[in-house]
Amino acid sequence: MPVHSSSDYRPPFPFVNCHMQTIFPNLFRRVGGVSYKRRRLTTPDGDFLDLDFSSVRAQRIAIVVHGLEGNSYRPYVLGMVRALNRAGWDAAAINLRGCSGEPNRNLRFYHSGDSGDLRSVVKHLLGTHAYRRIDLIGFSLGGNIVLKYLGEEAGKVNPAMAAAVVFSTPCDLRSSAMQMGLPSNRLYMVRFLKLLHGKIRQKAWQFPGRIDDNGYQTIRTFKEFDDRYAPVHGFANAEDYYEKASSKPFLQRIAIPVLVIDAADDPFLPRSCYPVAEARDNPLLYLEIPKHGGHVGFVSFRTGGVYWSESRAVEFLTEHAL
Repeated sequence: MPVHSSSDYRPPFPFVNCHMQTIFPNLFRRVGGVSYKRRRLTTPDGDFLDLDFSSVRAQRIAIVVHGLEGNSYRPYVLGMVRALNRAGWDAAAINLRGCSGEPNRNLRFYHSGDSGDLRSVVKHLLGTHAYRRIDLIGFSLGGNIVLKYLGEEAGKVNPAMAAAVVFSTPCDLRSSAMQMGLPSNRLYMVRFLKLLHGKIRQKAWQFPGRIDDNGYQTIRTFKEFDDRYAPVHGFANAEDYYEKASSKPFLQRIAIPVLVIDAADDPFLPRSCYPVAEARDNPLLYLEIPKHGGHVGFVSFRTGGVYWSESRAVEFLTEHAL
């Protein structure tokens, strides 16, 4: 499809700054009106995923996948779940392994290409619920998982799978890791490494002798982190992980309508993470590039507290209803 470099998103003053867009919602946004019911899904490898459901007794459901070190209670997830419920969707927010407040059972936790767990959730919903339609929404790391999953499923996608929307997606993991290593992103890098350190310490306690955090304080970049810990997830090193887990090679195979929204000023995304050529080659892949929005920002002060990203996702899913 044509790439939409223009967009109707207009940030309120002073949110033309990409860092304000990125930081403000995480620190100051409060989202009410969502009531979850948690269900635990056992995975094929004996681990578990905690799913948080918000139901309006609909026949359609959207699966929402959070970003790096997120969970179902992050404001961007709650805001999307609330918007979906108001528009007539049930919602299931996945807490990726180790992100639900309880350590997962196995040595590995989650990673950017973990499409197998999303596949398990889709299979569970199709097998145990009477939903006529399933949509997918992913943010950042969760967006990469959604895109990779859909590319892998291209020739066998279930007829109930209708459409997907992803935001701020690092579809080229190698270049996005390098981007995060820039001095301008140092504040974010320090925060992510600190949060990930907590998971590494937990795993070292669960599995002594198989993983440790000795010298962790010397790690300064995702490349250094991934070289050390990607083998926990079955990869040889960081380069192997970036090659196999990136969604970009899968985009041309996607066989349902998908909207990719990446703000032009996203501080986390280098040029290679904007899939312009892929969108032009795949008639089902829509790429929208608002001038502003930061990383998972798109701040709005609308009636009802709805952010632009939430209304845009509902609009796209409605347009492509089965």
